[in-house]
Amino acid sequence: MVRRSLSAVALLAAALLFSASAAEPPHYKFSPAPPGAIVQSVLFYPAGEGMQSQWRAVASRAYLAGSAYQWYLSIYSIDYDTATYKLMYQSPRNGQPLSKVARTGGGLWLPLQDFHIVGVGEFVQPAVQDLVVQDHEAGGDCGGATVTILAYDSTKQSIRPIASVGNGCELSATIEHPSSGDLIRLAGPYYAANAPLCCPTKEHASAYLLMRNGKWIESPSYFALTVP
Repeated sequence: MVRRSLSAVALLAAALLFSASAAEPPHYKFSPAPPGAIVQSVLFYPAGEGMQSQWRAVASRAYLAGSAYQWYLSIYSIDYDTATYKLMYQSPRNGQPLSKVARTGGGLWLPLQDFHIVGVGEFVQPAVQDLVVQDHEAGGDCGGATVTILAYDSTKQSIRPIASVGNGCELSATIEHPSSGDLIRLAGPYYAANAPLCCPTKEHASAYLLMRNGKWIESPSYFALTVP
């Protein structure tokens, strides 16, 4: 009797998992289409798990000239009836994390950009996924890198950045899922106050970024944390 009950529970769980994963239409489209060529497309649930809260984050880039590209982050919400992902947020048009690449008087396209969707994590509340991205922009030197966390604002029914971490030259992020709650591992050179970009105080530094009791905590505080 117990074995049958456990089997029934397992089958029900598998069915629910299958239905959740199969909720996305097999032939969806974007409206409007992401600019340029799509490099990454990530499914996530910023308003909680469920068919109605299915979103996609898309990283794309448009070629400009030479080695210059304009990168874009486009975030879409599903209209399941029409199998259409509708645009809700786009960077650089709506703000962070990317800036607009422009042609200088000398004919160069600046800044030079690189961009990557790191992934998603439940940093603020369980079963609600926030998006983590990282970008690097440079001009005449090694430039700067930023890791940005974006989340759904239920009051305004829109996506907005909820935290960002910046650093000179380099900064990378990975998402970890310990039992105590999701967190972001940051890695890059550490510069003490007034340290030049050529000479980091600590060449290979790492820190953890997590939210506890409604507050972002970076430990150790190697990189510049900004909370809007």
